[in-house]
Amino acid sequence: MNGLLSGLDGFGLGNLENMELYEKPKAKEAGGAGAAAAAPPPPVVQEQDFLFDKSFTCPICDHEFKSRTVKVGKAKLIGTDPDLRPKYEHVDLLKYDIIMCPNCGYAALSRYFKFITSPQAKKIKEMICANFKSRTDYKEVYTYDEALERYKITLANAIVKMAKPSEKAYICLKTAWLLRGKAESLDQSDAEYEKKKSKLEEEEREFLKNALDGFLAARQSENFPMCGMDEPTVDYVIAVTATKFEQFDVASKLVSSIITSISANPRMKDKARDLKEQIVKQVKMKNAVK
Repeated sequence: MNGLLSGLDGFGLGNLENMELYEKPKAKEAGGAGAAAAAPPPPVVQEQDFLFDKSFTCPICDHEFKSRTVKVGKAKLIGTDPDLRPKYEHVDLLKYDIIMCPNCGYAALSRYFKFITSPQAKKIKEMICANFKSRTDYKEVYTYDEALERYKITLANAIVKMAKPSEKAYICLKTAWLLRGKAESLDQSDAEYEKKKSKLEEEEREFLKNALDGFLAARQSENFPMCGMDEPTVDYVIAVTATKFEQFDVASKLVSSIITSISANPRMKDKARDLKEQIVKQVKMKNAVK
């Protein structure tokens, strides 16, 4: 698996003070009404403000448990990356999209957690549950490393249960996004910043490549919508990712299909046109150095 599941061994499967920012307002001169009471500072927004514990029942072992979940509509979307990775203010929602049973080790993306067949459950009991070591040290807010552990055990579950290529590809895509988020959170004053950033970028590329392979396979064998995405959206994600790996023929074909699609919305078509221009530039640059 080229390190995609590294770190699961911990599960048995394989972690200036008191300074004032602003000067206090001076009291009015004698004879005035006096200084108005200073307004209290606004509350500091923290990641846990967006979270709550939601109850789940494991479809494998029937164990009832709670999992940290983001409050619907609470987080504010501030933008997306070119490959549609969503970015929110004050919280990275990706860290909380895995539901994992602490009793047996079954884990899945939230959209897939409840949906499992009897043969799949049997495989998970034999290969995951039989060896799983429970982790009870997760805090109120997940670190990126803790979230990455949960994604990797989710990918292990998906492989064991022989999930569709689209599900495995989606896990890989979201893991790549999570690694990107971790890289962005690094302390740039750290002496090993560049080394850590480079390692995370390498890991991200590995997951992106596997996401690309999986979505290409799924596109040939599965119906839409796929992972909650319509055909133009999936094609766009594939095209953006293919461009990163210089698979320009694949990317160009899909971009053209989006631009001419009757089902793609205007915003997606605009993104496709921008990507087409980028592909043309990259192809010219590549040919120029030959």
